[in-house]
Amino acid sequence: MRKAVLITFLMAIIVSCRSSEIKKTENYTETKSLSQEVASKKIVLGAEKFGEYLPLLQGKRVALVVNQTSTVGNSHLVDTLRALGVDIKKVFAPEHGFRGDHSAGAIIKNGIDQKSGLPVVSLYGSTKKPSKEMLADVDIVLFDIQDVGVRFYTYISTMHYVMEACAEEGKKVVVLDRPNPNGFYVDGPTLNMEYQSFIGMHPIPIVHGLTVGELAGMINGEKWLKEGSQCDVTVVPCGNYSHELLYELPIQPSPNLPNMNSVYLYPYLGLFEGTNVSIGRGTDSPFQVVGRPGFEGPYFFTPRSIPGVSDQPKHEGEKCGGYMVNDTQDSTFFSEGYLHLNWLIEFYKSNRAEDGEYFKSFIYKLTGDETLKSQVEQGVSEEEIRKSWQPELENYKEMRKKYLLYP
Repeated sequence: MRKAVLITFLMAIIVSCRSSEIKKTENYTETKSLSQEVASKKIVLGAEKFGEYLPLLQGKRVALVVNQTSTVGNSHLVDTLRALGVDIKKVFAPEHGFRGDHSAGAIIKNGIDQKSGLPVVSLYGSTKKPSKEMLADVDIVLFDIQDVGVRFYTYISTMHYVMEACAEEGKKVVVLDRPNPNGFYVDGPTLNMEYQSFIGMHPIPIVHGLTVGELAGMINGEKWLKEGSQCDVTVVPCGNYSHELLYELPIQPSPNLPNMNSVYLYPYLGLFEGTNVSIGRGTDSPFQVVGRPGFEGPYFFTPRSIPGVSDQPKHEGEKCGGYMVNDTQDSTFFSEGYLHLNWLIEFYKSNRAEDGEYFKSFIYKLTGDETLKSQVEQGVSEEEIRKSWQPELENYKEMRKKYLLYP
């Protein structure tokens, strides 16, 4: 009887999953499809493949690394697993928090989640790596977060530290894989490990072309954890997924990526975080506009503080001139796939003395070394800059082949 009830429950969830892929959730901005083939109706998420990971959780004490994107249909993974009798001890919260309601860089505090009553332990604050004490009452850590496939997006750094801590404490990690919306190309400078930071922990390009599951395999296989240790990790892959397919996210992955346009533009507009140019934090179009005070452009915006989204954004209260970025409407955007630098170069060339220094030291963490900054300052063309990345990209792509889980 109990088995029949469980099967009925799982089937209801799967039906819910299928229907929810056609609709967007209320907190995610609707956008027009940017390609002729969008694969979200076909893909089976790792979290949906209960038969592959529920047996690993039975009788175990479980911690979850999850946020607002960790859903199975219309149900959060926490609620789904608790209904199935999984013994969840705590939630580890990444940047933006368990519910995804903290702005970029905001310190996440420990506490109790009001909805579930579970302890929430912050991995974005003074502690980024679970301690021995945090893992003492846990047998398995389950990671299920939607990533966007960009090196400086910090969810993969959290995954790294979780794997490292679990390797040290002899705990198992299960990664429920999700598609990479920017997984259709690989491009950008490769991180020089002298510039390693929480927004760049691995010697990979800015656009790395991996799902979190594939990256977990690479981290383990290349022995990038502390002292070359390796983690006992199981990846539950997606079904029917290919890196050539585009995947529209059903839930916004963080407060300042409100739609697919922002997700696609993020890899290169994110570089402006290391300059005196705003990318629209504190507006209705974050990571879709570029501008600064005094710039005479066809588009104008004024950043403002938005609690939980953009606290004290760059150029707050100042009228910025610039552009609404429409690169994704170009017919070659998805077919060619490369990191655009034209906006970064244009704003550098137009920078005036009264605008202040264009590049900030943060640019080195974003790009992964000093080369790109120097190339822009020396007037190297966008084509030549991208050409300079190719030797390292070719080496990376060869290494990447070993860890691909999808065609």
